[in-house]
Amino acid sequence: MNASESFLNPFTGFDLNALLDTRARERGSHPFIVWSPFEDPPQTWTYAQFADEVARIAGGLAARGVRKGDRVMVYLENCPETLLMLFACARLGAIHMPVNAMAAGPELTWYAQFSGARVAVTQPRLAGALAAHCPELKWIAVTASDAGTPADPGSMPGRAERFATLAGERLAARTPDPELPLLIMYTSGTTSRPKGVVWTHANALWGARLGAMHQALRADDVYQIFLPLFHVVGLSWSFLPALWAGNSVVLQPRFSASGYWPAAVAHGATVGSQVILSVRLLADQPVPANHLFRQWLNATHLPEYQKKLGISMMGAWGMTEMVSQGIVSDPWLPQRGGAIGKPSPGYRIRIVDDEGHPVAPGDSGNLLVAGVRGLSIFKEYYANPEATAEAFDADGYFRTGDRVILHADGFIEFSERAKDLIKVGGEGVAPAEVERVIAELPGIVDVAVVAKPDAHYGEVVAAFVVVDEKESLGGKEDLCRRVIAHCSLSLAK
Repeated sequence: MNASESFLNPFTGFDLNALLDTRARERGSHPFIVWSPFEDPPQTWTYAQFADEVARIAGGLAARGVRKGDRVMVYLENCPETLLMLFACARLGAIHMPVNAMAAGPELTWYAQFSGARVAVTQPRLAGALAAHCPELKWIAVTASDAGTPADPGSMPGRAERFATLAGERLAARTPDPELPLLIMYTSGTTSRPKGVVWTHANALWGARLGAMHQALRADDVYQIFLPLFHVVGLSWSFLPALWAGNSVVLQPRFSASGYWPAAVAHGATVGSQVILSVRLLADQPVPANHLFRQWLNATHLPEYQKKLGISMMGAWGMTEMVSQGIVSDPWLPQRGGAIGKPSPGYRIRIVDDEGHPVAPGDSGNLLVAGVRGLSIFKEYYANPEATAEAFDADGYFRTGDRVILHADGFIEFSERAKDLIKVGGEGVAPAEVERVIAELPGIVDVAVVAKPDAHYGEVVAAFVVVDEKESLGGKEDLCRRVIAHCSLSLAK
C-alpha cells in the first residue's frame, strides 16, 4: 500500500505511550526493567515506577524546548536511559533517533546535520566525541555511568548536563495518534550513507503485538536482551513484544559470553533473542543445568544447538524496514533445520527471478515483501523520497535485496544478499561506505571492499587498494596500519 493511501488504523486511539500507561495501570507493581550491568549492581523498575519517570523526563524535555516532531539524538549503549528516552519522546510527540553506539566522529556529524537534531543524550565515554563533532547540538545530557561501568573523571564536556537533571514536572499524555512518527532508525545500505527508516507509533505497536504472538509470550515470561536497542532485533523483535505481553525485561549493556548465563539464572530468564554468532559462543560456555529458557528467537532454526542447549530455536527473517518478522517459524509446529521460517501473517511474500517470475521450489530468488506503509512496514526514508520510491516495485512490493530459497514444504531458507551488504557478526557493513573512507587517504588511487569468510564472525571486511606509485607509502604493513587507523577514526568499530 502506498503511504498516501488512507486506511483504518487498527491502533486508532492508542500509541506507544498509551501502551506503557496501560501496563502501568494493570501491572504497576510487576518488575518491568531489570538492569543487569557487568560492574554496577542490578537495578529494577516496576511498570509504575518506569512510567512515572518517563512522564517526568518528558516534562523536563518540554521545559527545555523540545517540541512535537523534534529529533532527539540518542547515542548510547544498552541502558535504562535509552528506553526512558524512547518513551519520553513518545509521550511528548518528539522523534526518538537512536544511533549506533560504535559510530565514529564523522558519522556523528552526518547524523546530526542530516536529521537536524538539536539535542542529544549520551554516556560519559562518548560525550567528548559527540560534543566535538556535533557543534549544532544546543545541549547534551550525559548518563552517570557507561552502561553500568563507572565513568572516568572529567568526561563531561561543555554544554552538557547530567541525565538525572532532565526530570521535571509530569507531562500529561497527548491524545494518541498512531500515525505520528515515533523514531528514525538508521540502517546500513549499499550506498555511502545509511538511510533513516521512519517508524510511526503504529509501526512500533505492530512490532510489539506481532512479535508477542510469534513468540507465544506469556505474562510471566522474563525476556533477556543484550542485542542493541538501536537495531530492529533488539527493539521491535525483543523489547516491544515483551512490553506488549507485560513481561519483565532483563537488560544487559551488550553481549558477553561469560556474563550471559549468570544473569539468566539470577533473574530467571525464560525467553531471549540471539544472532548465530552469540548462539555459538554461548554453546561453548558451561551451560547451567538450572537455566529456565524455553526458546530463543534466532536468524535460523539451529537443531544441533537446540539439542545441545535444551532451548527451542525459532528461525526468523526481517529488516529495519519490515519492523517485525516478515518470515518466521512457529514454536508450536515442526521446523526445518537451517530455515528462517514461513511467511508471517500481515505480510505478502513473493520470491521471483530477475525477470519477476515466481521461482520453482528449490531455486533461489529475489525476496519481495508487501505490507501496509506506516503499520506493518516502515513509513518512509527520512528526507529521501527518491530512495523511498526506488525501494518499491510497481506492485508495491519492497525490494529487500535478499535472495532466498523456497522449499517444497513451504519453508524458506536464506541464500545470500543480492546487494553488497557485509554481515559482520550480525552487524551490517556497507562496502561503499568503507570504500569512501579508505579513498580519502592520500596515495590511494582505487579501492574495492568485499566480504571475507570468517569462522568467528561469519564475514569480515577485506579491502583491496591500488596505490599511486609516485607516493611514498612505505611497505605493505605500514599501508595496512594507515588504512586501519584511518577507518577506526571514521567508521563504527
